[in-house]
Amino acid sequence: MRSVVVFYLCFLLCVGLGLACIICVCVWNSHWRGGFAWDGTAQQFNWHPVLMVTGLVVVYGIAAVLYRIPLTWGQNKLPWKLLHAALMFITLVLSIVGLCAVFDFHNANNISNLYSLHSWIGIAATALFALQWVVGVAGFLLPCSPVSLRKLLKPVHVWMGGSILSLSIVACISGINEKLFFVLKGTINGTQPYSKLPLEALLGNSLGVLIVAFGLVVLRILSNQNWQRQDSRPEDSAYTPLPQEEND
Repeated sequence: MRSVVVFYLCFLLCVGLGLACIICVCVWNSHWRGGFAWDGTAQQFNWHPVLMVTGLVVVYGIAAVLYRIPLTWGQNKLPWKLLHAALMFITLVLSIVGLCAVFDFHNANNISNLYSLHSWIGIAATALFALQWVVGVAGFLLPCSPVSLRKLLKPVHVWMGGSILSLSIVACISGINEKLFFVLKGTINGTQPYSKLPLEALLGNSLGVLIVAFGLVVLRILSNQNWQRQDSRPEDSAYTPLPQEEND
């Protein structure tokens, strides 16, 4: 009973940190960076951090711990698998649109693409996640996939799940730092240099800390052996989990 209570406290903390991340990145880009548009201007770029943080970090992390919720234990796993796959698909769509926003902005303003370490890590995380989602649906959700294949793929998906989340966090915090260096230069528009830690820099740094904290809570939930799903229905034994679930 105590373990279940602790889980729900961690889960609520996870949800709270995730919402704080989304609110922070939205406030930053709406209040300090001029809002949102899709016209090739800097306002189009602002969709990039919002969608990437929301998709590849928050929605992805919540979907990752879905199977650990005690409410799901002992129930038919298929509906939860479908919900897990749907959340991951939302993550995929958000990340693709987020990448389209920044690529289109760069092309419209004659800015080179994929020139920074942040962009390399971000594109790697998105590509690996897209691959993981396709393989996960084909190998773990479709009834026609053999059990032997699922058992073979399972440890790879477990490792990939944690790796993608870690890469996403690294990409986000490096992107935040890169953006703050670009926009806070103490220029004639009245901004203070990043080294003076103006309010915008404080918000950006706080967003980075929240993202790291969210990721640590998600990884803590996934690593706790006592919170792994314990199936009680025979029909569930024919299914192995989708990516992010380690053991039944």
